Order: sequence, then structure tokens, then C-alpha cells
Amino acid sequence: MKNCRVLGLDIFRGWALLFMVIYHFIYDLSYFHIIELNLNSSNFFLFFRYTIISMFLLSVGISLSLVHQKSISWKKLKKRVLLLGLASLTVTATTYIVFPNAWIYFGILHFILLSSLLALPFLNYPKIALLVAILIFIGSATENLTVHSIFNFLQPILHLPPIHTQDVIALFPWFGVVLLGTLITYYNLHIKIFTKKIFTANTPLNKLLKFMGQHSLLIYLIHQPILFVAFESYFKLFSK
Repeated sequence: MKNCRVLGLDIFRGWALLFMVIYHFIYDLSYFHIIELNLNSSNFFLFFRYTIISMFLLSVGISLSLVHQKSISWKKLKKRVLLLGLASLTVTATTYIVFPNAWIYFGILHFILLSSLLALPFLNYPKIALLVAILIFIGSATENLTVHSIFNFLQPILHLPPIHTQDVIALFPWFGVVLLGTLITYYNLHIKIFTKKIFTANTPLNKLLKFMGQHSLLIYLIHQPILFVAFESYFKLFSK
């Protein structure tokens, strides 16, 4: 059963990655003016983006609970912090060079790193986790719970982009989604979810999704540079 659950989680994460690559491909079509589309003003693409983020963050919560619920595995935690820390720095440095006025200072990887640490105390206290998640969602929906004051304090100090960044994931409400992921594992809902046929079928698509889910960090880091190079190469070769 354990292997099926891990396989299902990999496939679920693979779907999130596939949707993300599709989203970024469409974003790049707009960025290179191949199509005229503002993804930030389209309700469909906003919903699509929020769905992708939710899938990733639910995966984070589920994984954390699977790995650390009985006791914190400090060895795995240190490895996770190191990998995510280096990856986050890479994203920040790269986007600072490519998009100096809109570089990523707290994107999805930065968020996963921080939330992976913040969620640890809640793993064995599901009722508290649920209560905190509900309070986060209510506070965010009513705009009584934000990090605007923290941003306003850090923006001039760290010279953060004042208006636009290529990617930013707010701590609230998204940390609530991570907590919901831990609850899925705590109450063994992941067993019911990841043993469904969609996650266990031995199909070429599931094999691809499993591979993507098992190499999610690498794929996240390289897919957008590959897309950018492909678009740049296309214009150089065929736009003359």
C-alpha cells in the first residue's frame, strides 16, 4: 500500500507540473507577442494558476506528513532545506539578471521552503492545523490577514520590485493549503485518493507523470529556460 501511495503522489505532482508547463508555455506565447493575452486579467487562467499552486502545496503538505509525522527526520529535513535553498537562490539570481525590475524574491520554491518548516509543529495536531487553516482563509478573504506591512518594511531595504514580480506566493492564504495537505495524510485520506484507478493504472501517461513527479524540482528549474531558449531560437531562425 505504501508504494501505491507514493506512486499516486508522484503522479499527482506530475499532473501539477504538466499543468504548470502548459501555463508557462501560454505565458511565453504572450510574452513574445505571438498571441495577445493578459493572463493576469483572465479569470480562466487565474483559476488555472490557482489550481496548479493548490496542487503543488497540497503535495507539500502530504509529503511532509508522510515523512515526518511519527518523528522529524532531521537528515531528510536538512537535505530538503539545502536543495530548496540552493534552488530558490538560483531562481532569484537568474531572474534578477533576466528581469531586473521584476525579479522573483519569494516565489513557489521560496514559499515551499518556508512552509515546510512552519508546518512541522502542526503535523501531530490536526485540530489545531485545521483551525489555523480556517482562520487563515477567513483572514485572507476579509483582508485582515496579509503580509503587506512586512513587504512595505523590507521593500526599500532589499530593493524589492515595488509593483510587479515574475512570481510571488503570499504566505496567506497559501500556507492554509499546506496545512490541509498535512490533514489529508493524518486522516489517511491519501490512501483513498491515491489508490484510485487514475493513479494506479499502468499507462504510458502515468509513467511519464510519475517520472515528472519524482524529478519535480529539476523540471521546475529547467523547463522555463528551455522554453525561453526555444522561443528565442525560433525567432532567430524564422523571423527574418
